[in-house]
Amino acid sequence: MTSMRTAIILLTLLALAAVPGSLLPQRNVATDPAAVDRFVMENPHLSPWLDRLGLFDVYASAWFAAIYLLLLVSMTGCVLPRCARLWRSVRSAPVRAPGNLARMEGHVEWTAHSGPASEASPQVAAADLLRDRGFRVEIHGNEVRAEKGYLRELGNLVFHLSLLVLLVGVAAGRLFGFEGRVALAEGATFTNVRSEYDAFTPSVWTDVDNLEPLSFTLDDFEATFETTGAKAGEPRRFNAALSFRTGTGSPTRVQDVQPNHPLDINETKAFLTGHGYAPVVTVRDGRGDVTFSGPVIFLPRDSTYASDGVIKAPDAVPQPLAFEGFFLPTADIDDRGPYSAFPDAFNPELFLTAFTGDMGLDDGTPQSVFTLDKTNMEQVTGEDGQPLAQALAVGETMTLPGGVGTLTFDKVARFANFQIAYDPGKEISLLAALMLLAGLTTSLSVRRRRIWLRVTPGADGAADHIEVAGQSLTRWPLKPADLDALVAALRPAPISTPLRERTRS
Repeated sequence: MTSMRTAIILLTLLALAAVPGSLLPQRNVATDPAAVDRFVMENPHLSPWLDRLGLFDVYASAWFAAIYLLLLVSMTGCVLPRCARLWRSVRSAPVRAPGNLARMEGHVEWTAHSGPASEASPQVAAADLLRDRGFRVEIHGNEVRAEKGYLRELGNLVFHLSLLVLLVGVAAGRLFGFEGRVALAEGATFTNVRSEYDAFTPSVWTDVDNLEPLSFTLDDFEATFETTGAKAGEPRRFNAALSFRTGTGSPTRVQDVQPNHPLDINETKAFLTGHGYAPVVTVRDGRGDVTFSGPVIFLPRDSTYASDGVIKAPDAVPQPLAFEGFFLPTADIDDRGPYSAFPDAFNPELFLTAFTGDMGLDDGTPQSVFTLDKTNMEQVTGEDGQPLAQALAVGETMTLPGGVGTLTFDKVARFANFQIAYDPGKEISLLAALMLLAGLTTSLSVRRRRIWLRVTPGADGAADHIEVAGQSLTRWPLKPADLDALVAALRPAPISTPLRERTRS
């Protein structure tokens, strides 16, 4: 588990495991709340197997978590010992000179008589000069050891630590954070409690009973599209005007939320992830009483925002009423039938069929607001015995035969999808990213190099033998300027052959 090979294998497995999360629609993550349902309807035989394998919820699956935890353990076992070695390398003293300096880069040697006792020895003069040039220097007897570029090892240390910090940051988000999704029609209010979410995915240690005290209302949603040219119909601007409060007794504030500009309250963020239409209808039962009134969210099914939806009135008398159909923002018709010619609401129409009977809402089985259980329901038919279907423009009413009720299409409203997320590991991950960039840049740009000077005293008053050489610990050659300056200071006489020509690569 502590070998780098194992860590690389686990990292590769994690990348491969994330591929289905990119290719297949995901629950609680995808911006389109109906994407998984549509995929299941289009692939009825394959979808159950994919669901058993957790491929519609990859990042919350047990097998993905197992790979991640193994990677975390392996990286910890790899990185911490390596960091300890790098730290010792950063603090280490310059190494001793090799026995044969002539084999090293930029080797230069000469003989010189010792100066007066009042003058600094070659070792002291060399040490002072190298310290001025940023080298770490130590004098051991007749030998000067100098090394520079320790920041390279420090960069390596920061880089390796950043990988571990990144894993910890992601783990913190997965353990303490949460993600949720809610769709709000214009005028509707959301309160940050679990029961208000359309979908809610807590982490293992999320405190679901003490979520951030927050509520907001979608006052208005504005969507603009390109109306002319080859790009007609492409979105240009989405803006959700919110009024929000951050706790009991706090003042109401307003903010415009746009893609990549979320509402942020103490790290709980509401992202605008999608939108659509919510036709406002009024349903009256057989007695003429209003049994339902308000906007109904219809889910978009294509880029023109042609949308499907269901309207339910379970309290209607003498029997419950339900309507199923589709909404077209800019209705048109051709040989294929009705379709939407443009995503904006230039000619909105609502196409509905009606049903009566038990919707199955009283048996305790959870039921989506976007689907209709027709098991115990009958479709309303017209005088010709055919299923009753009608296209409604704004202000028009659909009257059901037998006096069982009516539906009026009052106006067109919009809705917006919000993804609400709390990720306490986000700042840790950001710190890790900065550490990674700083460490990698430092380790790639800093050169670590060594220089040695050795003075061998001459016997019986003979001239001293002085040698200077260096070594580069990177792929770059040793900088000749460091050796040039040192030799020039210790032996001012002209050098017949430039050092750059004799520096060994």
